Amino acid sequence: MSKMNILDPNKSYTFSRYAEMPFGTGDILAEFGVGFERKALGLRQVLPIDSTILRTELEENLTLVDPSSEIARREALIFPVLRTICKVSQSSLKIEYPVRVNSWLRGTLDYFLPLSQNLIVIEAKNADLASGFTQLAVELIALDQWVESERPIFYGGVTTGETWQFGTFDRTRRLVTKDIQTYSVPSDLDFVLGILFGISAS
Repeated sequence: MSKMNILDPNKSYTFSRYAEMPFGTGDILAEFGVGFERKALGLRQVLPIDSTILRTELEENLTLVDPSSEIARREALIFPVLRTICKVSQSSLKIEYPVRVNSWLRGTLDYFLPLSQNLIVIEAKNADLASGFTQLAVELIALDQWVESERPIFYGGVTTGETWQFGTFDRTRRLVTKDIQTYSVPSDLDFVLGILFGISAS
């Protein structure tokens, strides 16, 4: 029996469209010739700062803002974390960064840090980490064709603001790996910062 294609070669798909599809991440990535696995990544952690001030800010934001809306999550919880990473690592942060590789790989990256490892962070729409990770994985595949880099691994994170999950794209093996570990913010803030700093220092 021949495999039924998920994507229509005559249609165009934005990154966010993949998060809405009722198919598994592995099935969607197979359309791009990319494998998929879940395992503990054991990502390197580096924490060059005291996170007390940022933790206090996030806790205050949670008491002042209802994080149920997309804009609230971005401004109150996600941006302060990424701003801290960029400030310390002296790197830029691109917000709503447009990418167009082809009709199947196009759209905007919520946050893109053009570090040596090229890190994407996206906000999970409707606080759905699973569908958000599918979108992130497709964006990593697009980034592989969009930027010039000799690095074998690209990194990504998907977050609701209060929960973070990371993944990698092995460009040589054509394999996306989803970390089975998730982290809560602000309680696991040091782990999230440590991973983000670890990626930026690689």
